[in-house]
Amino acid sequence: MHQEDNIRSKRQRRVAVHISDAMGRRLQGAIVTIEQKSKAFPFGSAIAKTILGNQPYEDWFAERFNAAVFENELKWYATEPEPGKLNYSLPDQLLRLVRSRGIPTIRGHNIFWEDPVYTPSWVRNLSGNALLQAVNSRIQSLMSRYKGEFVHWDVSNEMLHFDFYESRLGPNATAYFFETAKRSDPWATLFMNDFNVVETCGDENSTVDVYVSRLRELMDGGYVMDGIGLEAHFTRPNVPLMRSILDKLATLGLPIWLTEVDISKTLDHETQATYLEEVLREGFSHPSINGIMLWTALHPNGCYQMCLTDNNLHNLPTGVVVDKLLKEWETKEVKGLTGDRGSFDFQAFLGEYKVIATFGAKTVESSLSVCQGDETLHMIIPI
Repeated sequence: MHQEDNIRSKRQRRVAVHISDAMGRRLQGAIVTIEQKSKAFPFGSAIAKTILGNQPYEDWFAERFNAAVFENELKWYATEPEPGKLNYSLPDQLLRLVRSRGIPTIRGHNIFWEDPVYTPSWVRNLSGNALLQAVNSRIQSLMSRYKGEFVHWDVSNEMLHFDFYESRLGPNATAYFFETAKRSDPWATLFMNDFNVVETCGDENSTVDVYVSRLRELMDGGYVMDGIGLEAHFTRPNVPLMRSILDKLATLGLPIWLTEVDISKTLDHETQATYLEEVLREGFSHPSINGIMLWTALHPNGCYQMCLTDNNLHNLPTGVVVDKLLKEWETKEVKGLTGDRGSFDFQAFLGEYKVIATFGAKTVESSLSVCQGDETLHMIIPI
């Protein structure tokens, strides 16, 4: 009931459509048809270069998701494997693909990764001014090329667990990254992103208290901190723990996203599906979660931890869960008649709608944006 109540209050809204004639008189018996055209809540997945040129995979993805993130193609080691040899051809192609399919939310992942294993080998050999120059070049090159293209940037990835840059450039390095990135692309939402925050309370590097403390430290220093990224790589989720952690992070008043959701490949497909549904239901129903991204980019040899389909795009149990929830979290086509007060009301998931009103020989088509609100949304259609 807790999740259902939250979904009704935060992901849906009551709508009343009023039909009148040219004189403003209420019309009883008008036919009202409601069709949802798009969803407001961003729900998406990672993609990789493997989707390029694969029309069935493109179609499968676009039919389901309204958000995307590139798995590895924007990471520094991928775009500049050698100093000064920049190659943005793959992210450029992925960006064109996503735009061409009308997917509105694209996350930029990531600018810097604090784990030295995933830092370009040539960068690992730098220090002092040489490293600072390389860092500035990375931000300038990436952000100038893609200014306005990505709604989010994971500026500092996994800094609760690793400290490659801060150990070499000083404790203010992360703050400097955020400040410089915000100047480069003022409209992008800038995130910290880390693992084992919401997945467990057993990692002392990334307890919720540690994360909150680090975020407050940056915010109190006057630096721009726009969003909280939770990777959400689960083995066995503890939903009450997940909820309490989200509640505590919500006290910061920042957008929270589940950015890389999957379930460990050490589990069988059915168990993965069971646990995935638990995580997605809690994430979607929690009022402080602004979006959910799955970490399920499909490769010939599988996925990072969890796939939704096999290589022929046939659903695995996890894919069945995702399709079921996507259907559950949308407004089915609604059709009815106005009552004696000339109105027809319904419960709608947030998003964009087409509304068709017919009375006698007259038909009028309108559009409707259902945004979050505590009050009933009223729409008047003269016919």
